Amino acid sequence: MLALGALLASMLTFMAAPRAAAADALISQGRPATASSTEGAGYAASAAVDGNLTGTRWASAWSDPQWIQIDLGQSFNLSRTVLTWEGAYGKGYQIQASDNGTDWRTLTTVTNGDGGTDDLALSGSGRYVRMYGTARPGGYGYSLWEFQVYGSAGGTTPPPTGAVAVTGTQGNWQLKVGGQPYTVKGLTWGPSVYDAPNYMPDVKSMGANTIRTWGTDGSTKPLLDTAAANGIKVINGFWLQPGGGPGSGGCVNYVTDTTYKNNSLTEFAKWVDAYKSHTATLMWNVGNESVLGLQNCYSGTELENQRNAYTSFVNDVAKKIHSIDPDHPVTSTDAWTGAWPYYKRNAPDLDLYSMNSYNKVCDVQNDWKAGGYTKPYIITETGPPGEWEVPNDVNGIPDEPTDVQKAAGYTKAWNCITAHAGVALGGTLFHYGTEHDFGGVWFNLVSGNVRRLSYYAVKKAYTGSNAGDNTPPVISNMTVSPATSAPAGKEFTVQANISDPNNDTITNKIFLSGNYATGDKALVPATYRSTGNGTFAVTAPEKLGVWKVYIQSEDGHGNAGIETKSVKVVAPPVSGTDLALGRPTTASSYQTDPTGGCPCTPAMATDGSGSTRWASDWSDPQWIQVDLGSSKPIRQLQLVWDPAYAKSYEVQVSDDGTTWRSAYTTTTGNGDVDSLAVNATGRYVRLNLTARGTAWGYSLYQFGVYS
Repeated sequence: MLALGALLASMLTFMAAPRAAAADALISQGRPATASSTEGAGYAASAAVDGNLTGTRWASAWSDPQWIQIDLGQSFNLSRTVLTWEGAYGKGYQIQASDNGTDWRTLTTVTNGDGGTDDLALSGSGRYVRMYGTARPGGYGYSLWEFQVYGSAGGTTPPPTGAVAVTGTQGNWQLKVGGQPYTVKGLTWGPSVYDAPNYMPDVKSMGANTIRTWGTDGSTKPLLDTAAANGIKVINGFWLQPGGGPGSGGCVNYVTDTTYKNNSLTEFAKWVDAYKSHTATLMWNVGNESVLGLQNCYSGTELENQRNAYTSFVNDVAKKIHSIDPDHPVTSTDAWTGAWPYYKRNAPDLDLYSMNSYNKVCDVQNDWKAGGYTKPYIITETGPPGEWEVPNDVNGIPDEPTDVQKAAGYTKAWNCITAHAGVALGGTLFHYGTEHDFGGVWFNLVSGNVRRLSYYAVKKAYTGSNAGDNTPPVISNMTVSPATSAPAGKEFTVQANISDPNNDTITNKIFLSGNYATGDKALVPATYRSTGNGTFAVTAPEKLGVWKVYIQSEDGHGNAGIETKSVKVVAPPVSGTDLALGRPTTASSYQTDPTGGCPCTPAMATDGSGSTRWASDWSDPQWIQVDLGSSKPIRQLQLVWDPAYAKSYEVQVSDDGTTWRSAYTTTTGNGDVDSLAVNATGRYVRLNLTARGTAWGYSLYQFGVYS
């Protein structure tokens, strides 16, 4: 019986101990062990490597992150690790290896640990092995009965070629590619993937090593191929609604819409699997500005619920990506550091955070410190102040910075990124795009294939020098006159000081944009004439409202300076007295719907205000008439149309308001301002409107009658 009892005890001991493969050797037992913290004197790190599976244990402080590491004494080929947890286990943690105890590479990641015994296969080598805990299931710390590492001597296996990892410890992180330090010196990418061969060499010449995209799908491979051919890495983005921050997106219910989340997860996993081995892949970026953007969809308690649900879903995506691709980090971008507490609480599986920040980029460092965050970050969009960050000009629209100010904005942004050493791992500056439109002039480094001052500012930031570069003309002191009252169709004056640092011959062009007047962001060539010394007489558009006027000065070497100011286009002044001002005015109909800014009564067309209007029903024909009080000679009419204008109409006069005679007709009206010369006499003046220029009714801001 005694012999049988001893045999049973021996069998139980054998069954309780983790079994290793024949080639494995336990290489951690009795080796020096250290930890980030201990719960008390009786819970030292050495207790986890003493071979006592149930009698002694290491226990950490009750906070995240925590770690325990073992010095194996020399480099080993690592095959597996066995963690025997006490009740306070790690729900999320990484097993990392290092050659020097400072620079760490992740060998495996656990995101759904459930305690007990974790037996994990490893592939790699190192002298030091660490359990880096990132998430606990409850309020206690981390506690290990035993931390066992198995392997064989002579380990020299480098990280997988192209493998990317966030390494280091709190406040002393690095991004490493293939084991080598890597600072993201990047640009956001705008051109078509099919134009990548034309532009990627230029990105490389600027000293950039990374581009960032917002979406990844079947069209991404040509971009990755071209990037790889030029030694460029790619931050592959995945779009989630409501992306793009305050002004864009579409709304999804992250609390209840499992179909959207499941479909997104499936789609993202597909492309991670497709591109995880591509040499251009640097990391995966899940979502863009959605924590901030959710405020456009929800408010109050529901907004909080949605933000928590969204960031929890981002964590689900990060887990899925890690399960498919353990060799590339996962991040998520927002445009508000107030989003980071949600990620900290709900997305522990992110390897690093990402932030879009322009004029306030230098505040990100302080916000990170104040938030007590335990992950590094990159800046995924930055540059000069955007239109949402600048004061309004004399015409009430955002006052766009000058080219010199924009270039300084990029320099400032990069300096603020690099100032947060060990935490900010680089940035992708906004924007390598080629559009020659309102947004392109504001933010593109290359606008319509001309390089800007900002292009050279970024190049200097990334390479340290602009020596030998031919840089763009510089425009300063641009003015517009009259800035607040340029008559439609008439000339106004634009003036600026224009010089070239290389004394190149300068060619000047003038453009207009109706972004604030019509919503059209395109830059269209203006009608203008040069009057010498940087002064131009520019013909104002017919359309009323605030326009942007641009001077573009080119040097013949592919460079241009571009400056812009606003000009308010108003109805041309009319000599004489407005006989209709304040007189009784009637119409066939008028709109009363407040959702359209109405009531829009007939009297609003003759009240002398440029901000009130008459608007008719949406049908033909319609009419509006004014009683001048007595018969008067009429020499001119001025009609200031809302976008709902008349294509065909007749001007009629009458002595009694019953019998009418024609004074003017047209079938080619185009809206904006109609200044009509007439030769008539009458007490009543009527517009008989027979064909609309739009699907709406007829609408007039001004119905002026002049003697």
